[in-house]
Amino acid sequence: MSFSWTPHRFAGGALALDVANSVILRFDPARSIDRFADPAQFDAFPQAAMEFSAERALFGPLKPVRPEARHVFLTFREAIDRHFRAEAEGGSTDHTLADLLEQGACLLRLSCDADGLEGQTVRSALRLLALPEPDRLKICGHCGWLFLDRSKNRSRFWCDMAVCGNRAKAARHYRRRKGEQE
Repeated sequence: MSFSWTPHRFAGGALALDVANSVILRFDPARSIDRFADPAQFDAFPQAAMEFSAERALFGPLKPVRPEARHVFLTFREAIDRHFRAEAEGGSTDHTLADLLEQGACLLRLSCDADGLEGQTVRSALRLLALPEPDRLKICGHCGWLFLDRSKNRSRFWCDMAVCGNRAKAARHYRRRKGEQE
């Protein structure tokens, strides 16, 4: 299956969240897709991040994750997802925080390039940990992706209004119309 990295794929608002969101439909095993399962996508992600990531001004050219570090990078991605999802849901994050920091340290030890995708993802996760307003971290009501709500009144419900918001509104309209016709 062929993918392209579009601005919607970087709707998380932070590189670490965009990395976590590289699993599409994470909680639907029958339809879930890990975009990093394809090595070509692993190699294409850094270039797209430099173009579309909300944090692109904070880093220079990103190098792809080296093949020998990919397994640890994916383990770190899952730690990012577990920790920030628990935080967004208001659950206990003590265990997930320890796991996140341990996996980030492991990734940095394995990677000699702190300015590559690995190092910048760790930095992004650390910036999220220091977020002054943790209630801005949310889970999309349509696709389940993690995102930062940077709206003035903190009312965002979808990671991307143009994609998830429109899909949710279209589905609601369809259900309403179908109910009227019965």
